[in-house]
Amino acid sequence: MSKKTPNPIDAYVGSRVRLRRIMIGMSQQKLADHLGITFQQVQKYERGANRIGASRLQHIATILKVRVAFLFDGAPGSPDEAAAETVKMDTMALLAAPNAFDLLTAYTACTPETQRSLLKVTVAASQAAAPAA
Repeated sequence: MSKKTPNPIDAYVGSRVRLRRIMIGMSQQKLADHLGITFQQVQKYERGANRIGASRLQHIATILKVRVAFLFDGAPGSPDEAAAETVKMDTMALLAAPNAFDLLTAYTACTPETQRSLLKVTVAASQAAAPAA
């Protein structure tokens, strides 16, 4: 049996749900409880493995305190997609990465000197972890 690839829009909307959930400090379990579903179902929505129906999408947007349109902003095939393609890395995808929002929040609370030091350490660590070309 072959593994089905998620629809790019379903995956994008799911990533926006994840981003917003993380931004407001909500766990998958808490979102699931509000929706009356399992946290595994929320995981599937966030990965794009399962599509989110219209009424559930509206409910998620209400829980996350955003407009439904927020969940589609910059989606593949949308009018603003061309502008998004000029960005080297998708900022929303970056922020949705595990611990990224927490890291950025902690970083911005540091002094400029500490921020420069953290950047140097992080760049060195990423270069050490990169495979040799």
